[in-house]
Amino acid sequence: MHPTIARVMALFAVLALGQGAAAQDPSHAVESAWKLSTALGPAYPQGKAGELWAALIDERSGGRLKVKLYPGATLAQRDPAREFAALREGAIDLAVGSAASWAPQVRELNLFALPWLFPDADALDALLRSEVVGRLEERVRAAGAEPLAWVPDGFRELATRRAIHAPGDVAGLRLRVSPLQPLLDTLLALGAAPASMDAASALAASAHGALDGETIGIAAYATSRLYASGYTHLLLWGAHADALLFAVNRVRWNTLSEADRELVRQAARDAAGQAAALTRRLTDTASLAELGRHGVTATRLTSAGKQPFRAAARTAYERWSAVVGEDLVRAAEAVVAAPR
Repeated sequence: MHPTIARVMALFAVLALGQGAAAQDPSHAVESAWKLSTALGPAYPQGKAGELWAALIDERSGGRLKVKLYPGATLAQRDPAREFAALREGAIDLAVGSAASWAPQVRELNLFALPWLFPDADALDALLRSEVVGRLEERVRAAGAEPLAWVPDGFRELATRRAIHAPGDVAGLRLRVSPLQPLLDTLLALGAAPASMDAASALAASAHGALDGETIGIAAYATSRLYASGYTHLLLWGAHADALLFAVNRVRWNTLSEADRELVRQAARDAAGQAAALTRRLTDTASLAELGRHGVTATRLTSAGKQPFRAAARTAYERWSAVVGEDLVRAAEAVVAAPR
């Protein structure tokens, strides 16, 4: 063998031995970054919640625990409804997800989408502090994820080209809606023509006059400037609530020390608190006034004003109560009806 070739082969052998020793020595082990998924980017409360959680874990672990944020549900084929399955299977380590989006995998999470279950934001807050949440967490845990914290995410309101005052005004409207069956069933019960489509398709349909509006949260309405599409009437009808859930893959969770579990859990709770404050800020009176400066007319239904809508959508409520479980629904109804 040529001397030069022999020296090169010897060098490779030494390097290979060194790498093998490093791999076996825990002091040289490098923890790969955990993958944290959110369906939305940091401009929205959900994406900001994920960003805050990742930053707090990194900061409080002194950089030992690294987290990389993947917004836009990119680890779940850009489909929020697939996100929980990816979390359960380990393609995602951590996630801040919408209860409504995860409900196809954990049917009890459809509780939040029962039409007009929650009379107001305070009722949603009360439920998230109640024993009902513990029962929901049991189901999430059984489905393969460890729940750590919750954030009230407000309501999906109705943005349209013309004012809506009564259920009859919704009949026949072509409305874009998230592909969530409780929402679709509610709009069908009201006589609307709901359609599920992505943002690009919705923009094109709106430009051609093929859509009359969509259901959307106030924060998303403002951030996406949906009023520029001609949907300048915003009905604050409180039809469907939502909540954000911080969760960790169960296998990942089980590998953590008790100290690291507490670190990750407390980081989730602190990030949840900040995200909740952001949601309140984006939906408060000042934010609605700002929308008014863009030509938006916001109308908030009173309790009496909601009643005809609730009655018209009763079939959807009953159908999805059966899916969620009557006992759980009755417990939730008792919480939201209690004086505060």
